[in-house]
Amino acid sequence: MAKKSIFITGGARSGKSSFALKSSGEAGLDKKVFLASGTPSDSEMFNRIKKHKEERGKDWLTVEEPTDIPGAVAENSSSELILFDCVTMWISNLMEQGHSDRVILAFVDDLIDAVSDFDGVFMIVSNEVGLGIVPVNDLARRFRDLAGSANQKLASSFEEVYFMASGIPMKIKGS
Repeated sequence: MAKKSIFITGGARSGKSSFALKSSGEAGLDKKVFLASGTPSDSEMFNRIKKHKEERGKDWLTVEEPTDIPGAVAENSSSELILFDCVTMWISNLMEQGHSDRVILAFVDDLIDAVSDFDGVFMIVSNEVGLGIVPVNDLARRFRDLAGSANQKLASSFEEVYFMASGIPMKIKGS
């Protein structure tokens, strides 16, 4: 098993998760963990999560962890592949708990450390939220800025980076 880190970003409904699942299937690994930060806060989100689980099939161990992503990576270090979906939901969860920007970005640094200690394939999905208009309120601007900072930190530390647009992956970093 080769150690590898892959960061996948793009807009909402751009095909990020589908591309990550397809790519992970092509890796031919058996011990796969899907690390989910989303929680079913309403019926629409419950149905989304259910659909994602059905798309993955039974080949995956699903670990639902809304906040301690670095800890979940460490706890699943014997896996061959971890797919974490998604950074922006994780940031939203941390913001909801009242964490400061400094603390949230420290969690991102902890995730980077956990990924560097992981010996398998690590894939991460994140929304690119900085391509639209400037949000009208301070909470939305704070979220956009934190997501942008987290994405920059993660993308700079990962070997491969893909940007998704309309279901088409564009490799923007890596050989």
